[in-house]
Amino acid sequence: MRPRLSVVVYGRNVQGRLADCLEGIVTAPGADTEVIVATTGPAAHRLAEGYALRDPRIVPLPLPEGTPDVRARALAADLARGPWLHFVPAKDRLPADAPRVLAGLTADQPPEVDVIALDHVTSTWYSQARPSPDGTLLARAGRAPLALADFPDLLRVTPLLGARLVRTAFWRAHPDLGEHPDDLVVSYTALLRAGRVAALDQVALDERRLRPASLPPPTPEDRYAAVGRYEAVQELMAELGTPAPLRAALYDVMVHEWLRIIARGDLPRPVAREFFHRAARAANRWRPAGHPRPDGLDGIRYRLLEQDAYPRYRAVQSVNHKRREVQRELRRRGRRAAAKLRDHHYRRALEQPVDPHLAVFSAYWDRGVTCNPAAIARTLGDLAPHIHRVWVVARDKVPLLPPGTDHVVPGTRRYWEVMARARYLVNNVNFPGAVVKRPDAIHLQTHHGTPLKRMGLDQLDHPAAAKGLNFRALLARVDKWDYSVSANAHSTETWERAYPARYVSLDHGYPRNDVLHRATPARIRAIRERLGIARGRTAFLYAPTHRDYEARWTPRLDLAELAGQLSDDTVILVRGHYFYGVAPPALAALRRSGRVVDVSSYDPVEDLLLAADGLITDYSSIMFDYAGLDRPIVIYADDWETYATTRGVYFDLTAQPPGRLARTQDELTDIIRSGAWRDAEAARTRAAFRLRFCGYDDGHAAERVVRRVFLGETGDTLPTVVPVGERPPVPTPQEADDT
Repeated sequence: MRPRLSVVVYGRNVQGRLADCLEGIVTAPGADTEVIVATTGPAAHRLAEGYALRDPRIVPLPLPEGTPDVRARALAADLARGPWLHFVPAKDRLPADAPRVLAGLTADQPPEVDVIALDHVTSTWYSQARPSPDGTLLARAGRAPLALADFPDLLRVTPLLGARLVRTAFWRAHPDLGEHPDDLVVSYTALLRAGRVAALDQVALDERRLRPASLPPPTPEDRYAAVGRYEAVQELMAELGTPAPLRAALYDVMVHEWLRIIARGDLPRPVAREFFHRAARAANRWRPAGHPRPDGLDGIRYRLLEQDAYPRYRAVQSVNHKRREVQRELRRRGRRAAAKLRDHHYRRALEQPVDPHLAVFSAYWDRGVTCNPAAIARTLGDLAPHIHRVWVVARDKVPLLPPGTDHVVPGTRRYWEVMARARYLVNNVNFPGAVVKRPDAIHLQTHHGTPLKRMGLDQLDHPAAAKGLNFRALLARVDKWDYSVSANAHSTETWERAYPARYVSLDHGYPRNDVLHRATPARIRAIRERLGIARGRTAFLYAPTHRDYEARWTPRLDLAELAGQLSDDTVILVRGHYFYGVAPPALAALRRSGRVVDVSSYDPVEDLLLAADGLITDYSSIMFDYAGLDRPIVIYADDWETYATTRGVYFDLTAQPPGRLARTQDELTDIIRSGAWRDAEAARTRAAFRLRFCGYDDGHAAERVVRRVFLGETGDTLPTVVPVGERPPVPTPQEADDT
């Protein structure tokens, strides 16, 4: 069957972006689409061949290394079988479902339409799918085919070739479309030569702008090309006898773009001066007779450019910059006054030598002594008691500290003093951005879970999860890390991608989990007695996670119904928010009977893991810690598709669960009542999960971290990680009761 649309993916595999581009295509429906992948070099060709095996719509076109993009684009267009072409640079990607939607749009176009102008979004390394300003213009044009002269403002739409669909016969009838190397020129040429244009506000492309610092620095001629490309379009308009309204619209776009480049401030002075002169000559050459200038400051800039008055232009810019700086300074003064005293104390402290025997610890945004930092601090006290430990703790958490804990409250004078002078800074999240990384200081990032959900830069594709996260500031904090603790190979790979920096990965295991692997029967019995779990009863820990797509926390299970369906000797330990407000009568009765126990505020959570015969969770990272105990886990994934789409995940938990999987409460009830939660199949999937995600947790993680980071030991002096299959089993609660 002949396809309706030929998608041409072309160019070099810049920074490995081709895989993302093709992945978005193969996961989208659209049988009436072909995808010609014209990329250069053997590695890119092998990648394209791999995707062709997955999707018959993909047609690899291998090209030699160094083939120019314009040549790759032209060769692919020659092979196209579809009546419409969509050109997609290999670094960019298509929005979800785009092949099917765009192919459908082409079917609705009458034969006189040569070009379909569409919208796009823009992504960078720190932001995702930002809308363009083009949607409003495209909507104003209406959906009926039109001549460009009927709506000159179409020339103000971003000149992005990937945001155009071009009729194949039209493309082949105009060789200059395929021969010009500049996408901007080709984009404008297509509009100017088209008989009719359809303007639709459908998003056709996600343009991915690469981080400038990752690219070769532009040469002066690269900068001046911005003048030449618009002159090429102006020359075509002169050749075609384009009407004055169209020339006026393009002139405004052209001058505005040149002034933006000049004002951006990143041009070296000689280059800026030469750019201004070249733009001035071109502006005078192509300015339509009698064309009015804009009002206000923009009009002044236009006139100065047309007069080639670079010194006066700089003077105007200087005055404008000073005015803006005054406004910014007024806003900053209030903040400065509040921070002045703090900065003074901090600077004074930073002038003092680093104290080699001072370590600062924090966990969960200064919540208290907990998690991996707490386990490291305890072991540090045993192995290196000469190192003084100070905890950063929020003021309202101070009363909860263990007696004798040396601590500081954030923002106080002593806080800034210890932050300035500490040799070691340990956290399971991040210290504030204002904390200076001293050359002699060591920052140890412990993390606080194995990632199922996407983290760090991997959240760029999931704005609901990122919630306005400042990725630049995040990377600035990550750059301070010297060490990053990992519990398994999956975490190591994930942290290195999500938090790209020069730290050393410590594949030593999570220190907080040491207590799980060293637990004795007596300790397990003591914890269960403290929780009120009688001997012989089966305890499930239910620990759901947070949903980023929910405005407020809502229960996923009817606990009263679930507990009522289970035997009387079953206890449910609930670590969630079910008990906020007034509990329904049935649930209140179960709580009085001890069948349901609220452990939402119980610490440490490791005690709860040791007390539970089985774990019920959804997507919480607690499953990875509990799997190390080799005890049964049931995943309750009633909203997996929504969670995976909005939050983003690293693997399909429903395909690789750590035990039995339930999609409804009835299924969950049946799994528990039937005993399937601990049958042979549950054990088989748990074993595979444990092998993958519990690789380094053997009860000696904290010792390895302390010896490596604080004592400087390496290699054979560190305790060797015991393989999963050789670790002594941790007693189950039932075994502890029988001991």
